[in-house]
This record gives sequence, structure tokens and C-alpha cells, in this order.
Amino acid sequence: MELNEIAWFSSFPEFEELETESKALLKQHVRIVKAPPGVIGYREGDKCGAYVMRLKGQSRVFKVSVTGREIVLYRVGAGETCVITTTCLLGNSQYPASTIVEEEVEDVIIPEPIFQRLMIDSPVFRKYVMKNYGALISDLILLLDEVAFQSLDARLAKFLLDIGNNSIVRTHQQIADELGTAREVVSRQLKRLEQKGFITMGRGEILLLQRGELLKLANSGTANA
Repeated sequence: MELNEIAWFSSFPEFEELETESKALLKQHVRIVKAPPGVIGYREGDKCGAYVMRLKGQSRVFKVSVTGREIVLYRVGAGETCVITTTCLLGNSQYPASTIVEEEVEDVIIPEPIFQRLMIDSPVFRKYVMKNYGALISDLILLLDEVAFQSLDARLAKFLLDIGNNSIVRTHQQIADELGTAREVVSRQLKRLEQKGFITMGRGEILLLQRGELLKLANSGTANA
């Protein structure tokens, strides 16, 4: 795709301050790619060959255990970058997780040699990368805190509330994957919430009845709500 005006800069305003030489380098080497839902962006063990900046869509980054259990680490949406990709580029390492497209994506692809050159030559680019890297690392630490120190029922309540509406279309397995646990465990916890009158469950749907009680549970971090 020809980048005469480097139109994608509007999605990343910080890049308007890039040095003339850096802009020229990006114009020459960057490409834009699209991928539909279901496409694997990278797999655990792959070598990272480019820095990716998301223009549109969303992908899920996840880790799979030796037993096949999946946990969602984070999602990458419009205007964001991938912390694992940045880690691999900075450390010259392989991907420690995998990613799959959930909503059709459009990405800016900066080849690894150009990324490394800009990290050395461009203070503006380097500041952008490290600022985003730090913010994303903080998000991962929050996830670690939730997994390690919060009870599952509190995490489940938070997950249900974060979806943003009272009608949730998710299978128990999908919720288990999000929380990094087994489907049977999620089913038991949902049944407990239903018995308390916080939710009701139908075929493939969960209805939130008591958002206030779920919020109390999510904030408590304990199993005694």
C-alpha cells in the first residue's frame, strides 16, 4: 500500500513528531496488512520479525498449558501495540504465547531491522515504544495479581460486569478460557451466583440480575459474598 501521506499517523498522534528521516524510513519500509477473524497472528515458539501497530480490529493473546488449558493474557485493539511482540524484539527471543484474530484487523507492520534502527536513531520512536511497553507491562502485572491473589468468584463477577451489558452470550468454556480455569469450575461458580439470585442462566446466555451485588463480590476478592 502506498503511504504518500502516511495517513495511519492519525491513529498514533505521537508519530507526528517523528524526525524527517524517521518518517521517510517508515514510508519506505512499512506495509499495512489485514486479517479476518480466526487467523493466527503468531504461535508460541515463533520468531518475531516485525513490530505491529493496530489500526482496526482486535486480537486475543493467550497462553496454553501442557494440559491444554488456555488463559487469556490480554487483547490488542485499535491504537495499541503488543507487549509480547515488543518484548521479543527487544530481547531477541521467541514468542512465549500465541495470538488469534477476533475481529478483522488492519495492522501497520514495521520490519524488525527498521524497528531496531529506529530504536537507536529516533528518540521520538524510542519514547513511544518504551512508554507503551511500560503501560502494557503494568496491565500484565494486574492480571498476575488477579490470578494469584483474587478468588475465582470475585474474578468471575468482575469478568461478567466488564462485558458491559446485562445479557451475556458466552459458553462456560469461553469464560473458563478467559479466567484460566476449567469449565467445570466456572459452571459451579455460575450456579452459586444463580442460587444467590445475582444472575440467571439460559441456553447459551447469562442474565445479570443484581449488578450491585456482583460489584460487591468483585471488589471483595473473597468467596464469602
